[in-house]
Amino acid sequence: MPRSSPLSLLALTSLLLLATSLESARPEQSSSVDQRRQQQITARGISYLRTKGQQADGSFSGETGPGITALVTTALVRNGVPSSDPMVASSLKYLGGFIQPSGGIHQEGTLYRNYETCLAMLCFNEANSDGRYDEVIKKADAFIKGIQWDENEGAQKADPGFGGAGYGKHNRPDLSNTTFFIEALKAAGNDADSEAVKRALAFVSRCQNLESEHNTTSFAAKNPDGGFYYTPAAGGTSQAGTTENGGLRSYASMTYAGLKSMIYAGVDADDPRVAAAATWISENYDLTQNPGLGDAGHYYYLHTFAKALSALGQDEIEDARGKKHAWRSDLIMELLRRQRRDGSWVNRNTRWLEGDANLVSGYALLALSYCQATPDQE
Repeated sequence: MPRSSPLSLLALTSLLLLATSLESARPEQSSSVDQRRQQQITARGISYLRTKGQQADGSFSGETGPGITALVTTALVRNGVPSSDPMVASSLKYLGGFIQPSGGIHQEGTLYRNYETCLAMLCFNEANSDGRYDEVIKKADAFIKGIQWDENEGAQKADPGFGGAGYGKHNRPDLSNTTFFIEALKAAGNDADSEAVKRALAFVSRCQNLESEHNTTSFAAKNPDGGFYYTPAAGGTSQAGTTENGGLRSYASMTYAGLKSMIYAGVDADDPRVAAAATWISENYDLTQNPGLGDAGHYYYLHTFAKALSALGQDEIEDARGKKHAWRSDLIMELLRRQRRDGSWVNRNTRWLEGDANLVSGYALLALSYCQATPDQE
């Protein structure tokens, strides 16, 4: 066996010293490193959107409608770009052009009225420090309540779709639209006593693989793992497929969406629904993929992951092997690893528009905004 050279011995010693110093690093030191990394990748992401992402009319990927522009602009403002910044001001003006006489904020004739209006409400709420959008948000709030899936749409309380929100093209509600709906209601000042929030919570509860007084659908007991799926309405759908007995498989993006929605709707942390969702999360903790769907919808998942855990108020998640994870650090490192040289993010799996660098960078920046040193516990 050849003897080690002085250079290789020096390198080995340096590596050992580095490993020792990392092991012994104080939590506050690790937090400081995370903050620097977060600031760096956030700044690079914002620079990409400023120099390459925005179109002349103020939109981001405007050919898809106003939704992506609203989501990206929300991310910019949450990360400290002021409403007076020309990039943000231009986007807000663009979004203002979609305000309808009905109070909705969407393209004329679109099938995505709920989705587009809810994202615009979240954006205008973030930019509303001086109250200039109070009336816009108030009217939009009334509009989305008017298209909620309830008795006015012919849905009775026993209907699995009752209380939800969805796309017009599918003629049924889904959890993704409903989670944005609840978030928009909250941004407009609605609390757990709001009838619209109560109805939405009824739908969210029926999207969970948990049989209870809140969920007596035919799917509830077939796959009782506590996770969530896309919708129990119109025969039920999970993007992750079905179990052998006809149950709907849970997957991460919807499980975090369901958890966040329940918390926003006033469900306590000790409620069995929240506890079951937390157990599923513990057993499926992973940021390298969207558990249950692989790389499909990965960045939508990451931003929902951050929102949900910030709302839950937990700094650490213990996984199925008993290992504790500082989720903010894990998320920052995952986004650092995935950021492209130009500062953007994009998913190689283009499903659900995640081949669009503007949308995906918006998701990434939104996720990072929930990793602040003093997180916004919403």
